This record gives sequence, structure tokens and C-alpha cells, in this order.
Amino acid sequence: MHTLEDLNKDKLPKHLAIIMDGNGRWAKQRGKLRVFGHENGAEAVKRTVEACVKLQIQYLTLYAFSTENWNRPKIEVDTLMKLLVTALKKELKNLKKNNIRLKAIGRMETLPEKVHKELAEVIAKTSKNTGMTVTLALSYGSREEITSAVREIAVKVKNNIISPENIDEQVINTHLYAHFLPDVDLLIRTSGECRISNFLLWQIAYAELYFIDVFWPDFNEQHLVEAILSYQNRERRFGKTSEQLN
Repeated sequence: MHTLEDLNKDKLPKHLAIIMDGNGRWAKQRGKLRVFGHENGAEAVKRTVEACVKLQIQYLTLYAFSTENWNRPKIEVDTLMKLLVTALKKELKNLKKNNIRLKAIGRMETLPEKVHKELAEVIAKTSKNTGMTVTLALSYGSREEITSAVREIAVKVKNNIISPENIDEQVINTHLYAHFLPDVDLLIRTSGECRISNFLLWQIAYAELYFIDVFWPDFNEQHLVEAILSYQNRERRFGKTSEQLN
């Protein structure tokens, strides 16, 4: 069994992103309603954030609610939103204590007013924190993010604010919801599914992918350590050869 101490502190991912999958199936296996899985999933978030604080991970981005999730049964969506408000209120003290800055990406205007208000309040109260940045992807879809960026750039080109020949990766990145985040180094997805599911498509261009056959409520510090160990044992070439890196 590996621990946090077994990790090479000089080769930690700067930006860790997680697709937190499997809450519903975890609950179903136990004969419970899906909300039971989401409640326990919130505890897994807390464990993961605490472990990342110990490791001094700089950026942690969590896929909390996708644009497609609005299509789920209303009772489940309503429950998820209530859980989010409760978690934000409950964790504000810990965020301050651990010097964590909270951010959010996605279509915030589509969230219920109470959620939007609570989220904005916690973001404002942690904005001056200088430790890890935890970003919640809420009402988020990467294709929508890129489409929105293209639309904004097109308007600026039309109004002669940007010339077409000056559009490069940096210009596009500046117009994304996640413009303040560096590229993802390691992307973890739980539950055994091997899909990206419309998450940070632009930002994961060179990310290392790690899929684990564990439902999110069961994800713990040990699983995180194994994922990072796997990351540290990979050769990240970014299009170069091994000889060039050496």
C-alpha cells in the first residue's frame, strides 16, 4: 500500500482534474436512492480536497454538474442543487482555514438563484486566498465553452477589435470559461467508464488519463496516490522523442 509520502514531490501534477462518476450506481448497489450516493460523493470530495492540500497541488478541477445533467429527473437535480448549497455553506470555514480559493466554470446564469448567490458569496470570500485553487465545473459542457468563445471572438472580429490573422491559441484560451487555469496534467475518471464526457476538451490536449474501476463515493486518498504514481511513471513527451527529452 502506497502513501502520500511515496510520491515524488518534484513531479506532482500542477493541475489535477476529476470526473466524479458513479454516485447513482453506488447507491443502487446498496438498495438506496441516488441521492444517497450524491451525499456520500460529497464526502469523497472533502477527502480528495484534503489530500490535495497535503500534497500542495496547485489546481484541482471537479466535474460537478454538466449541461447534460439538466436532463436528469427533476427531483434528482433539485436534490443536487440543495446539496451544493449545503456543502458550500458547510465548507467555507475549511476553505478559509486551508487557504483555498474557490472558482467556478460553466453557465452560472442557468443555476437556481439560491445556488448562484451562495456560490458567488463563497467565491468572493475566498478570492484573496493564495493556496490551491479548487474549481467547480457547474452547468458546464466543453463544446458549449468553445462555441461561446468562438462566438465572442467572431463578434470582436466583426467590430475590428481582433484581426483574423492574430487569432491564435492564446486568444482562444483567453475567451474560455477556464481561461485562468493552466492545461490539465492528470485527468482521473472514476466508476470504470473510459470517456471524457465533454469535460475540458481544450485543456486536456496533453493530459495523462487515468480511469479507475471505483465509484466516486468510495474514492479515497489511497486511490489518489495510485493515480498520481501512475502519472509519475509515465513519460510526457509533448510530441518529442524520448531521446530529445534526455
